[in-house]
Amino acid sequence: ILQRGTTQIDAHSFKEMSERDDILVIDTRSKEEYTEEGTVPGAWYIGVNGNFAPWVGALVTNIDQKIIFLAEGGREEEVVTRFSRVGYDNTLGYLKGGIHAWKAAGFEADKIQSISAAEFTNKLQEGSLEVSLDVRKESEYQSEHVIGVGNFPLDLIHSNFAEIKSDKP
Repeated sequence: ILQRGTTQIDAHSFKEMSERDDILVIDTRSKEEYTEEGTVPGAWYIGVNGNFAPWVGALVTNIDQKIIFLAEGGREEEVVTRFSRVGYDNTLGYLKGGIHAWKAAGFEADKIQSISAAEFTNKLQEGSLEVSLDVRKESEYQSEHVIGVGNFPLDLIHSNFAEIKSDKP
């Protein structure tokens, strides 16, 4: 499992694999790398530094799912081991050279905007930010939330996905 999972996949092959319906791309890098450098289009972000195991279990519902991944250099074996510890033994390999190799091959990267809590508050108060989803767990939402924003727990995304308005940020 470890040998197959730590297979280096060049950017062109990784792109072809990422476009297949039976393969899931997971970006395991740090939040900073993910937001600043971008990621492979369609990749799911589950950072290896956080609550990796619970989120993999909650979001990847098929234990036999084929997975290719992005990882911080030198952490590929750790990522495969951590997938395996929670039963996901179908990792096929990782993007050799990371997102830099992806971009060097001429492929576009998806980028997500991240703002600070202070900026979020300011934009919300001035009315320049439309918040449509609070993805925290129900208990966190019940504790405090933005008035008028519904709760949409991320760990239940598969059962509620059709409700997401993809035309909104």
